[in-house]
Amino acid sequence: MINPNKALWEKGDFTQIAQTMRQSGEELVAKLGITTGMRVLDLGCGDGTTAIPEAQHGAEVLGVDIASNLVAAASKRVAAAGLANCRFQEGDACNLSDLPDHSFDRVVSIFGAMFAPKPFDVAKEMVRVTKPGGKIVMGNWIPGDPTLVAQILKISSAYTPPPPEGFISPMTWGIEANVLERFGQAGIPPEHIACEKDTFTFVAPFAPSEFVRLFKNFYGPTMNAFEAAERNGKAAELERELTELFVSQNKAASPDSTLIPAAYLRVTVSC
Repeated sequence: MINPNKALWEKGDFTQIAQTMRQSGEELVAKLGITTGMRVLDLGCGDGTTAIPEAQHGAEVLGVDIASNLVAAASKRVAAAGLANCRFQEGDACNLSDLPDHSFDRVVSIFGAMFAPKPFDVAKEMVRVTKPGGKIVMGNWIPGDPTLVAQILKISSAYTPPPPEGFISPMTWGIEANVLERFGQAGIPPEHIACEKDTFTFVAPFAPSEFVRLFKNFYGPTMNAFEAAERNGKAAELERELTELFVSQNKAASPDSTLIPAAYLRVTVSC
């Protein structure tokens, strides 16, 4: 049976979007206290936006992603960078059974594990593979937030059929009470969980309308929205709504380039 989450992330080519996230990825990794010799698991690693900077800080990094095309792209990037301390493999954040208990100093998942369908399993697995005294760091988009990504997903969902019964929205990871409950069930007391709002900035050398085109053609959730909108004769309407959103949020000095900040919840769990 096809894993729908795997199908979603293999559908497009997230590397096209990830190129606009490199700068913020590096800035975030610089805050994580990663030092030479640490073992880091980067979960839902995509094509290595945070995994490669982690390796550049001297860590031994394993990147895991459900999408085989992104694992291949990440492996290509790490080879080009000449980093021997970073490797990538396919895997599912809901079940990391091939990874031993207590084997990582840091488990990092920036806009990755939040999309896995079983959040309690995800929390349990992340805690299990983290060493005592280690840390888990998640970056999760915040539902209803007025900034870019929450609004893309909100607009897109208005054009797509309702999700199947029992579906848990990835955006629920952006709510502090859910974070406390999920890690609480994995054995972490609330005083060991810190949540703070942070900002991730998308930077691109082209106009916001071109950025919308990337989301339309390469980002699984938006691709699904456009397919559904196409069937209802509403694709032009969806594109117009997204273009208005991107243009209104663009902070770049020139309308021919893109600089859009997006708020997210940064979660730090001390194991």
